[in-house]
Amino acid sequence: MPALAIQAPYLLFLGSEKSPTYAKTAAGLAHWRPELCMGQLRLTPDTLDLGLPDYDVTEAAANGAQTLVIGTAVVGGGIPEAWIQLLVDALDAGLDVAAGVHTRLSSIDRLVEGATRSGRKLIDVRVPPPHIPVGTGVKRSGKRLLTVGTDCALGKKYTALALEREMKARGINVDFRATGQTGIMISGSGIPIDAVVADFVSGAAEVVSPSNDADHWDVIEGQGSVFHPGFSAVSVGLLVGSQPDAFVVCTEAGRTHIKGWPSFELPSIEAVIQRTLDIGAQVNPSIRCVGISVNTSMLSELERAEYLAQLSSDYGLPAVDPIALGVGPLVDFLTED
Repeated sequence: MPALAIQAPYLLFLGSEKSPTYAKTAAGLAHWRPELCMGQLRLTPDTLDLGLPDYDVTEAAANGAQTLVIGTAVVGGGIPEAWIQLLVDALDAGLDVAAGVHTRLSSIDRLVEGATRSGRKLIDVRVPPPHIPVGTGVKRSGKRLLTVGTDCALGKKYTALALEREMKARGINVDFRATGQTGIMISGSGIPIDAVVADFVSGAAEVVSPSNDADHWDVIEGQGSVFHPGFSAVSVGLLVGSQPDAFVVCTEAGRTHIKGWPSFELPSIEAVIQRTLDIGAQVNPSIRCVGISVNTSMLSELERAEYLAQLSSDYGLPAVDPIALGVGPLVDFLTED
């Protein structure tokens, strides 16, 4: 897979975004790679605060920042016109600019001119490599786990990263495989699956997780949801191409509707398990669900314990919050004889 080269330290640009859902790139980098993040740039006082020092582009450059990373993503993946001058100012201050949105920085003339003038780089993360093959469906060696979800932006990436960390700590041969822009920035490589032409999505998933040693696990970052009214196509392609031996269902306690699609109710965990099994069995008849991962940030400690215990009882599977409690029970269940 292609490696990603973004110079650190980063200044994380949050615009005026208030929702963690749409600032997941910045939040993910701050959580998983804090050593790379020196500060944040917020346009309003009530913009989401990641707990990093606040800088403007001139201050950040003077303090050693190398790259301004656009840390938000709105539905549709655009770059607001109101941001362009700030991004030009960042280039002129001596910063590279990196983004993982669908609109490419290199397609905006003013940014190209600014990069040429300043000698700095525009880094588009959401660009798939050339020559991705059509999926073959041929079984590959090695073992794979895919995180799937009841919706977008509720913990698939965090769960996969937490699983990789826990499995490595136990001496298991494992790698996190990134399929989205934030995961790619965190891990340093991967393919942005939702930027791949539809016919090649399953092939891209095969490239992300190639044949490997028999005891090796790829933990593959899931995208979207097989029930999502806008993004289910990429979820299905990723599922088929991944050929997972195991999957973990990710959800958020208290979420009742698809985020941004209020007329669509959140599917049940049971429905997600069954549809994932139905689709996944086409390419891997041995596919199985090994647990449930829940974002319980809206619950109290007591409510969390009761909620997870009830889920575990209902489904006969371990149920965890990967951030608050870790994923040890998932790894126990995955690796038991």
